[in-house]
Amino acid sequence: MQVEVAYARPDRQEIVPVNVPEGTTALEAAKLSGISDIFPEIDPDTIDMGVFGKVIKDPAAHELREGDRVELYRPLKIDPKQARLNRAKKKDQAQ
Repeated sequence: MQVEVAYARPDRQEIVPVNVPEGTTALEAAKLSGISDIFPEIDPDTIDMGVFGKVIKDPAAHELREGDRVELYRPLKIDPKQARLNRAKKKDQAQ
């Protein structure tokens, strides 16, 4: 079956098509895609993953379906709550 593995940095993004057997997990697809050869900073065993924007709790157990896109997520640089607070402070200072 055909699936895709995607990863993006601000300067570059890749979507790698992969032909995998039925029953392949998200983790296995990420490893088979060779995306860590393109982006050496990726460790498929520890990186957060999702399928079509929905986070997968256990990529090693999540079986894929035909046409799924496995997304590998970069760690957040700042907590979203803190980012909102920072924007609010900046907006208040501008007024």
